[in-house]
Amino acid sequence: MSYSDKSDGITKEEWMLRLEQFPFKQADMNRLIMNYLVTGFKEAAEKFQLEAGLEPSVELNSLDDRILIREAVQNGRIHDATHLVNRLHPELLDNDRYLFFHLQQLQLIELIRAGKIDDALTFAQNKLSEAGEDIPEVLSELERTLALLAFEKPQESPFAYLLEQSHRHKIASELNAAILKCEHSADSTPKIMFLLKLIMWAQSKLDAREVSYPKMKDLETALIEPK
Repeated sequence: MSYSDKSDGITKEEWMLRLEQFPFKQADMNRLIMNYLVTGFKEAAEKFQLEAGLEPSVELNSLDDRILIREAVQNGRIHDATHLVNRLHPELLDNDRYLFFHLQQLQLIELIRAGKIDDALTFAQNKLSEAGEDIPEVLSELERTLALLAFEKPQESPFAYLLEQSHRHKIASELNAAILKCEHSADSTPKIMFLLKLIMWAQSKLDAREVSYPKMKDLETALIEPK
């Protein structure tokens, strides 16, 4: 008898009941929430700290600097972000050359976005020309970025994704995680991300076995659809 022959699945009510009966400690859940909030949500972290009576894993005052850095990257002010990082952790970008390359790459992208082609070429020659030799794995990334210069309208090129806001967010998240790690946080990567990945993995396994179950379609709202 195959797995799918044993059961036609469970109802949404049965699924929710099993979730309610799953053993976990409220303190563990509170810690999980706090570890997520300290990645960049100071006001929410402060309120949750009072409500849950829980000490955060990092100093909340350090969030001010990280929020400023994140906002600078997301707004394309890469020079300002780099200056703030060097002031906060002078050794970080020296030790993490791959991260430093991504910041420089983003600076080049911002010059291309602004149509400053001459400045972009000068910056690439002075700042990034040796990056491929020092860090071989970035060579393809550098080539894709420089390829934007070959198009009259970079926004319509095959590499236009580099100009999207989502790329700024990606680098901002990478930088934030590196700062958290530098500050010796035990949870520099939010555990909630691992939980979301676990949910997606479990659902993919159930889908592969053609099991009928209440599926979480929207991870943002945790909306569970009936089977």
